[in-house]
Amino acid sequence: MQNIEHMTPQEAQYYFPAEWAPHQATWLSFPHNLDTWPKSTLVSVQKVYIQWINALSPREEVHVLVQDEGIISEIQRGLGAHAAQVFFHLKALNDAWIRDYGPGFLLHRQDPGKKAILNWQFNSWGGKYLPFEEDNACPEYIAQYRGIPQFTPPYILEGGSIEVNGAGMLLTNRECLLHPNRNPGISEAKIEQLLKSYYNVQEVIWLRGQLEGDDTDGHIDNLARFVSNNTILVGFCTDKQDPNYKGLQENVQTLLRAKNLEGKPFEIIKIPMPSPLRVKGQRLPASYLNFYIANRLLVLPQYHCPEDEIAREILQTCFPDREILGFDARDIVWGGGSFHCLSQQEPASL
Repeated sequence: MQNIEHMTPQEAQYYFPAEWAPHQATWLSFPHNLDTWPKSTLVSVQKVYIQWINALSPREEVHVLVQDEGIISEIQRGLGAHAAQVFFHLKALNDAWIRDYGPGFLLHRQDPGKKAILNWQFNSWGGKYLPFEEDNACPEYIAQYRGIPQFTPPYILEGGSIEVNGAGMLLTNRECLLHPNRNPGISEAKIEQLLKSYYNVQEVIWLRGQLEGDDTDGHIDNLARFVSNNTILVGFCTDKQDPNYKGLQENVQTLLRAKNLEGKPFEIIKIPMPSPLRVKGQRLPASYLNFYIANRLLVLPQYHCPEDEIAREILQTCFPDREILGFDARDIVWGGGSFHCLSQQEPASL
């Protein structure tokens, strides 16, 4: 499929819509990697995936990338009344984290019936897990399937490291984007210009820090999310002894000082972090910020702790017109992320 090499999305008038904009589809990669999830855990994760697919399919297309025909048959046995909305793709992949290696779907500002794909390079979070070549090839496959052109910048960036409001603002994290294991030698100013050019935004808000146990070097979708054009949800904790406390507090203060494109403050809503979750003594990067927004639905990770219901109430207030469905994420987060990390939205052509 055509690469748009001679201009950026900003120059070509494409932009990255907010996640709450209408979807045509959700793209998923069915979990299979035993290095990410031990066998008994993987079985549990796959069961949650099928529940997730059944929740999405009445509301939008669900495209599932799978490794072999046998997996397709297994998933189909668990599908409900809207199975016709589920589309399978035989595509070799290294792991399930399609938010990070998958395409960013763009819409044209003047002709919103036109789509394009943003295809950053992927190096498995700084070369942490090998191999990753099949994952890096995923956007090319989807661009060809959809028959839409690509922007292919020669830089490394994961989808979970940025967050947009679809109206000119972008959130990201210095700890991740400026880490030398991604794009060594590139300055913050250069990265910021790339973000503005390829996501077609006017301003970037930089946070910092990362959750204990997070191997992404601090993806923003565990720390802070837009929930409307002018409202930001940010994680916090009250235990000063928690290793996450200082970084989360700094992020709250940074966002309280931030201004929107009109020079006015954002509405900042704090959401608690779940009680620390450990497996074999290792802290897992559990976060309620790793929710996924679909048509008329928000999928919220649940960790079977007192903060679950608080998080649900906060998200319901933020999205009163969406059903909030909580799914058990304790086994999923063993792999290092949750529902947002494991999904990629495709906006509807408007």
